[in-house]
Amino acid sequence: MPHARHLRKGRCSLPGHCYLVTIVTSDRRTLFQDHANARAAARTFYAPAIMLHGNTLSYVVMPDHIHWLVQLKGDLSVMVRFYKAKVTREIGESIWQRGFHDHAIRAEEDLRQAARYIVANPLRAGLVKDILQYPYWNAVWL
Repeated sequence: MPHARHLRKGRCSLPGHCYLVTIVTSDRRTLFQDHANARAAARTFYAPAIMLHGNTLSYVVMPDHIHWLVQLKGDLSVMVRFYKAKVTREIGESIWQRGFHDHAIRAEEDLRQAARYIVANPLRAGLVKDILQYPYWNAVWL
């Protein structure tokens, strides 16, 4: 990805702050259409090594990417690197595009609204008509 370095410009990790993170599979491969792969990606949000760096507030695993709302404890880049490495080990092959996109949630933004945006992705993508039909998401407010 020739412009991946531009994704890092201005990135800072502020413990206690919340971030909306998007991580995409390499070449947008739909690896998470496979149940075992999607379960591995979902399970990893709660792996001890990940939880040392942040608390998962909401996530959704889409066929070719993930959205993740996290309250940071440590370094954002380290946390994402650990997440990507663990999912890669679980699946058994290199799957990720380089880098990731993040959006720091400002104080005036509503965390629940960000979580609703994340959870509604399968609906907007036309994967299901009711979010309860889609198994690869969670939010702490449930």
